Amino acid sequence: MSNKTAGSATSRDAAPSGVQSVDRAISVLEYLARHGESGVSEVATALEVHKSTAFRLLGALEARGFVEQPTERGKYSLGFGVVRLASAVSGQLDVTRQAGPVCDRLATEIGETVNIAVLEERYAVHVSQRFGPSAVATHNWVGQLTPLHATASGKVLLAHVSAKRRTELLRESGLAAFTPHTLTSETDFEKQLSRCLERGYAVAREEFEIGLNAIAVPIRNADGSVIAAVSASGPAYRFDDARMEEVTPSLIAGAAEISYRLGYLGG
Repeated sequence: MSNKTAGSATSRDAAPSGVQSVDRAISVLEYLARHGESGVSEVATALEVHKSTAFRLLGALEARGFVEQPTERGKYSLGFGVVRLASAVSGQLDVTRQAGPVCDRLATEIGETVNIAVLEERYAVHVSQRFGPSAVATHNWVGQLTPLHATASGKVLLAHVSAKRRTELLRESGLAAFTPHTLTSETDFEKQLSRCLERGYAVAREEFEIGLNAIAVPIRNADGSVIAAVSASGPAYRFDDARMEEVTPSLIAGAAEISYRLGYLGG
């Protein structure tokens, strides 16, 4: 660490205020949401604080269940305390209330995991999730921040904002490669968003995680604005292009029903 950086960290560590401590704790949660399992040194570097400060923050968050050490000692990830908060927020969102019965039915009918995601800053945030009978994993996406350009829900949400807003969002987030299949060309990505608008849905083929495919459809509110996306996802070996094409009508119909419940009458 350079003298400048060390000095900065030392000055920032000195007598932190209550507000500063809260800000740092939130920054830790946001960092883990973006980067996944991380060590104390990584968190300290990201926050530009001393390792001892990062350790204290992680310890306090761990005591409340907001972070945990699932496997290797010293590595932290988000804990179920975050899920509890996310669930409380999602319970207040009209879209999750109205979508619940529809998502239950879709998960059973399609057999895979069904999620509702909304746009939050430059991420797609999952606010509701249902597991289908064929789901081979039980990863809980509720409350997690996922990249807009590498997920089916994110593409739907991006496709339905203004061109200016889309440019701003992509400038902030970039087109980072999460797998060899992630689209990193602006030209190719814009073409895919255009196809999303034409077809009424978006797909992601192992673009965020190897072995995971997804398809998403927009959800509209009473004035016709796209406020969320409903997606179905599953393992690529089973949820392939042919299967996604088969379930597309059901997912579109489900999104239309949720939109109708929110007051959208079509047109």
